[in-house]
Amino acid sequence: MSVIQAPDIDSTRPAPTEPTSPDAALGRIGEKIDDGVRLSIEDGLALAESPDIWGVCALADRVRRRMHGDLAYFNINRHLNYSNVCALSCAFCDFYRKRGEDGAYEYSIDEIRTEAVKAVESGATEMHIVGGLHPYLPFSYYTDMLSAIRAAAPRLHIKAFTAVEIVHLAKLAKQFKGADRKAGIRWVLEQLREAGLGSLPGGGAEVFDDRVHDEAFKGKIRSDVWLDVHRVAHELGLNTNATILYGHIESVQDRLVHMDMLRTAQDEALERLGYSRDGDDAVTLNRSDAKLPTPDLNDRGGYFQTIIPLPFFPDGSALEHLPGPSGLENLRTLAIARLMLDNFPHVKAFWIMQTLQMSQLQLLAGADDIDGTVVWYDITKVGGASTHQETTVWDLERSIREAGFRPVERDTLYRRVTRDGASWTLDG
Repeated sequence: MSVIQAPDIDSTRPAPTEPTSPDAALGRIGEKIDDGVRLSIEDGLALAESPDIWGVCALADRVRRRMHGDLAYFNINRHLNYSNVCALSCAFCDFYRKRGEDGAYEYSIDEIRTEAVKAVESGATEMHIVGGLHPYLPFSYYTDMLSAIRAAAPRLHIKAFTAVEIVHLAKLAKQFKGADRKAGIRWVLEQLREAGLGSLPGGGAEVFDDRVHDEAFKGKIRSDVWLDVHRVAHELGLNTNATILYGHIESVQDRLVHMDMLRTAQDEALERLGYSRDGDDAVTLNRSDAKLPTPDLNDRGGYFQTIIPLPFFPDGSALEHLPGPSGLENLRTLAIARLMLDNFPHVKAFWIMQTLQMSQLQLLAGADDIDGTVVWYDITKVGGASTHQETTVWDLERSIREAGFRPVERDTLYRRVTRDGASWTLDG
């Protein structure tokens, strides 16, 4: 089985010394972590309630360094939100518009092709594409979009369409048929893969709880359907990602159940790749002897690459009366995600929603990735930012180094990139 080789990790640089925590529960949880035992929901609640937030972060950092040493990943990518026209009206969302409303837009295929060319010229290895559930665009628009990008930029990896969008496309194509919905999902994913789809992003998960669903994003697919989309993608050999949107009307228990459901689905994916379940019927990757999955296993199936905790921003949404999560809550939530999701190879601090400064702290609390250059992002605007939200490779590398880690440019599938300006090759 292919592994991330030990020489990549600087074993000569010691991890920060962990002080003894005044919270006895953290000591017990630390023993389970060191033994490679999966944490329970009750353990997660203890982490969430611990008065020693720095002890929680230190545990997550211990696992992060065991898996990735002092490496921290970034990529050169370009986001594309092809339309903000959406059939839904989720309470937490300030992105959606109805067709004809002020600010509504939809990209033509020619405009999308132009964006792909710009991405190549900037040296991007990835185009990340998501949008609203447009009720009037035909299914062919989406396959034409991918085909146009592949023709204009054949080396550009296309990470596109949340699980919510995939179900929407299955309905557009009249393939989503009740009890046989997985067959429709499979058909859509096969059509998209043939047109150029490389992997799925993790959006649209929000929080896997029916009460929260009905209050905050009713009309969106529920957790079972979201997971069905990703399971089918994995069966087809497509890697995917996962998110959790926290800090609105959900409880801490809801977050932990969400993480538990994700890791159960990941157990299935990793078992398909040849991993064995441990004594507690789990597949864990956080042990010192664990081998991380790599893309050369995709002939057996795909898997979740990354968990991306996303803080809720209330401004402009129907839930703007809520305060949103604090900085310390952001740190704690990401650290808990690293500890609970023991079978996810990577944890991402998405700087667009966390800021680069917070992402630096999160690299010390379990994150090993801070995403990429982005360029355009219209879903969330922190502190009144514009749609043009871009950072440079220099800023990303500096941020990583300032946090005490070594920056590594990756492609979408976490293969190392060697670069000469806009030209790049994959190592190995």
